Amino acid sequence: MLLETLRCEEGIPLHLPYHQQRMERSLRALGSECRYRLEALIAPPAEGIYRCRVLYDAESIRIEYHPYVPRVISSLKIIRADDLDYRLKYADRSRLNELFEQRGECDDVLIVRNGFLTDTTIANVALRIGGRWLTPEAPLLEGTTRARLIEEGFVTPAPLRPDDIAKSDKTALMNVMMGFVEVENGIIS
Repeated sequence: MLLETLRCEEGIPLHLPYHQQRMERSLRALGSECRYRLEALIAPPAEGIYRCRVLYDAESIRIEYHPYVPRVISSLKIIRADDLDYRLKYADRSRLNELFEQRGECDDVLIVRNGFLTDTTIANVALRIGGRWLTPEAPLLEGTTRARLIEEGFVTPAPLRPDDIAKSDKTALMNVMMGFVEVENGIIS
């Protein structure tokens, strides 16, 4: 099963076109021409902020709504995972969960694959270097918020290595639920 997560505020699912595009790309990558129209399927509660989980494959789709509880991340531990492949957003996050368990005293991990920075277990990352926000050009998952911020010119893809962290003056995380949030202290160990 594949997974798509959407932020819904006051009954409105946000940034639907980005999610629709990723769902269609993911199904095509699996050899399916199946097409679900999220606009017709998503009906979130009218009040509050919800995390909408869309579980789907070529034969079925299931939609769940959960009240959103923000997760505060103020520290990241660098972890290597050269063999990790998460190009499609699978519902099975067991490998990501294994990496998360290695975080020690930190709030999450920053994954390095083949010498390049990628993502945390729940978000794409950005470093501010020379006054510009840069995001890894080869993330584990091309997040919808990342895609939107690249399209808007707010972040720029770049080949970032762990050594680039020392060149940055700020670190930020981005995903559909949190938006773009600077890591409080920019702590990466």
